[in-house]
Amino acid sequence: MLKVDGINQYYGGSHILRNLSFEAKLGEVTVVLGRNGVGKTTLLKSLMGVVPVKTGSIHLDGSPITNDTPYARVRKGVGYVPQGREIFGRLTVEENLRMGLAYKSGSTPIPAELFELFPVLKQMINRRGGDLSGGQQQQLAIARALAAGPKLLILDEPTEGIQPSIIKDIGRVIRMLADRGTMAIVLVEQFYDFAAELADQYLVMERGEIVQRGLGDHMEAEGVRARMSI
Repeated sequence: MLKVDGINQYYGGSHILRNLSFEAKLGEVTVVLGRNGVGKTTLLKSLMGVVPVKTGSIHLDGSPITNDTPYARVRKGVGYVPQGREIFGRLTVEENLRMGLAYKSGSTPIPAELFELFPVLKQMINRRGGDLSGGQQQQLAIARALAAGPKLLILDEPTEGIQPSIIKDIGRVIRMLADRGTMAIVLVEQFYDFAAELADQYLVMERGEIVQRGLGDHMEAEGVRARMSI
């Protein structure tokens, strides 16, 4: 579903992403791990088109999206959950979800499945996003990204600042979405246990490069936990 080939990114004179190449397949969770400052968020912003890549290519479902705008990528099937959630605090839960449908007809209903995945959102449909807890806001951010039915879901550290019970709920939803086989998921995460539980394949980044990759089931045997704790 997603093919990244040799992308490079710079901020000023700093080389942030260094010749990154990988694929994310339908029905799989591709986990990207690494300590702070190694370029994980820059990678996701590049996939989303928030920052343009200097060289290399990005393909979605066989079609190039390297030069597409962020909104064009959304139309082609990319859903993005940014670090820090970035929901609209003054809008209600319903209005936030409708923002995920912004490029569709105004009469397009909010998919009922979103409330099955995250029941708390139905209970709080008229509450302002800024009044939700951090965990509820994260569920809202994921639901907003899912509203348009993406082929590729990109999540940037969804467990950050979230209570353990909601982390489990989010993990359950991510696994369920992947197991359907209709979506590829790219997950950036620093919480090793959460990442290891979900990963079908993993990538470890250091200094803007992928320095290790493999199957999720092999993470412990291949020393990924120890690498993350250095």
